[in-house]
Amino acid sequence: MSRIAIIGGHGKVALHLSRILTGQGHEVSSMIRNPDHSGDVRDAGATPVIADVETASAGELADQLRGHDAVVWSAGAGGGNPERTYAVDRDAAIRSMDAATTAGVQRYIMVSYLGAGKDHGVPEDNSFFPYAEAKAAADEHLKSTSLDWTILGPGALTLEPATRKIQTGPGTPGGQVSREDVAMVAAEVLADPSTAGKVIEFINGSTPIPQAVRDI
Repeated sequence: MSRIAIIGGHGKVALHLSRILTGQGHEVSSMIRNPDHSGDVRDAGATPVIADVETASAGELADQLRGHDAVVWSAGAGGGNPERTYAVDRDAAIRSMDAATTAGVQRYIMVSYLGAGKDHGVPEDNSFFPYAEAKAAADEHLKSTSLDWTILGPGALTLEPATRKIQTGPGTPGGQVSREDVAMVAAEVLADPSTAGKVIEFINGSTPIPQAVRDI
């Protein structure tokens, strides 16, 4: 059994991941900002931890992460406000990485998106630009740390039921993947130390998730 902290614990991917991990016998702490979401987190098997990552210092986050075996970043500002996007998706994410290092939590999983990076190609006048810039900065910082990191790059997220099958590598335009399958990939990666140091881009496909992760 492992203790796993999920940051952004009320998101749909995070709730799926909590159900999967607790079903496997792991202990999950889910960081959420809104106490009203505690019931949903508990229903998914996780323990709610009230913490606003947007304002929490690296030291405060380290206190919350200490004693865990891994951390999964699944938080996001949700778009719409560029300042908040940078504050959460870049700055808070980077603080969480520094906090994990301070707390001695070596394993770190980042949920990013397919195509993320410095060469994301999103025009500055596009409303997606702040998010693309924020994720690029966060992912680059993570790669520079001494953490055992894995970056997940799923395609466009859907609410479809899990197929339990994916295609890895750069996706075709319009490539999609269900949120439940993203959670299954995250759980598989957490169980496989050999995925440390890898960026895994994927969409729904024809290869069973355990095999696809093993073959990366």
